[in-house]
Amino acid sequence: MQRLYDFIRSHPTGVDVFWAVVLLGFSGLWIGSMPALEPVLGYAAVAVLFSLVVALRRRAPERMLLLAVALGLVQLAFDIETFIADFAMLVVIFTVAAHDGPRWASRLALVGGLCAAPLSQLRWPLEGTVSVPAQVFFTVIMAVPFALAWVLGDSLRTRRAYFAQLEEKASRLEREREAQAKVAVAAERARIARELHDVVAHNVSVMVVQADGAAYVMDTSPETAKQALETISTTGRQALAEMRRLLGILRTGEHREAGEYVPQPDVEQIEELVEQVRGAGLTVDLTVEGTPRELPTGVGLTAYRIVQEALTNTRKHGGPDVGASVRLVYFDDGLGLLVEDDGRGAPQEMYEDGGADGRGHGLIGMRERVGMVGGTLDAGPRPGGGFRISALLPLKPAH
Repeated sequence: MQRLYDFIRSHPTGVDVFWAVVLLGFSGLWIGSMPALEPVLGYAAVAVLFSLVVALRRRAPERMLLLAVALGLVQLAFDIETFIADFAMLVVIFTVAAHDGPRWASRLALVGGLCAAPLSQLRWPLEGTVSVPAQVFFTVIMAVPFALAWVLGDSLRTRRAYFAQLEEKASRLEREREAQAKVAVAAERARIARELHDVVAHNVSVMVVQADGAAYVMDTSPETAKQALETISTTGRQALAEMRRLLGILRTGEHREAGEYVPQPDVEQIEELVEQVRGAGLTVDLTVEGTPRELPTGVGLTAYRIVQEALTNTRKHGGPDVGASVRLVYFDDGLGLLVEDDGRGAPQEMYEDGGADGRGHGLIGMRERVGMVGGTLDAGPRPGGGFRISALLPLKPAH
């Protein structure tokens, strides 16, 4: 049955031709039973043309409607009474109403169908003595099939339009979801790139400094070299742990392993970060003002990364014997960060061009992180020498 249904749907014109032949056959049987005095040729011509209307109703609905109207007028003019072939009028009215074509055709089909019964009664009244109410009742009954044909066709057209709208909406939503997914993937990649930059820039810089120091004192102070190697080992493990956490985000669920992730750093780890930098040979002063409290995850991570990147830049660009200071200030509605050093400062183009100096994108990453939490960042040379990074991160009001 499904194959038959698919065949019928894929060959609409063939199906219409079949029913046209059936209608023509029944019309021929009816014409053959007529008395010889009747205008047989007129009936035959009308039957053939109405069969043509049924055969081409879906290929040219508006033209077939006009042909059906013309045939109806010919019947009225030449006294060709209604017979089986006139069933084609119902078919073409239904087709035009269901077709998503010009509205004038649908209106003409409705008006023509409603006028067919009254005109037929006026042209061929009922035989015998029939009261006026009976004639009116009979006319209304004859008009009902035409009205039903139009209503069914228009309902089918409305339903098709509704389903088409639903399909278009579903397709649009699917495209929007795909676009949102691409944006989310791009944002996640950018976030991971910033995280990797911070991890590599800071930890590898510490490891390089310690390795250089160990090589320098290897012969003269083996104990100091041993401590430097231990610092390199600890820093490398921390870098691997953070990189494992970031790369784990890119893995599918079935490949994730227990214990693969570590908590993201926040303000509470800034003191450990400062101690690590001090162990690498950089003098750093840490000051905390206000009442420390729990911060939103994004704000805490942003504060940690800003301090980490600022101290990394101090080691890279500050020169020898440079010192730095880190100041955290807890306000009622914000967290203030101030990282300064007394070195020679970063290259001028690094802060003028937004942070891209040809060797990294540290300041760019800072600005992006601060912008994501709705804060402000100011970076540039400090009066009297050195470099300053100042940030204000908004917080919820303290209770």
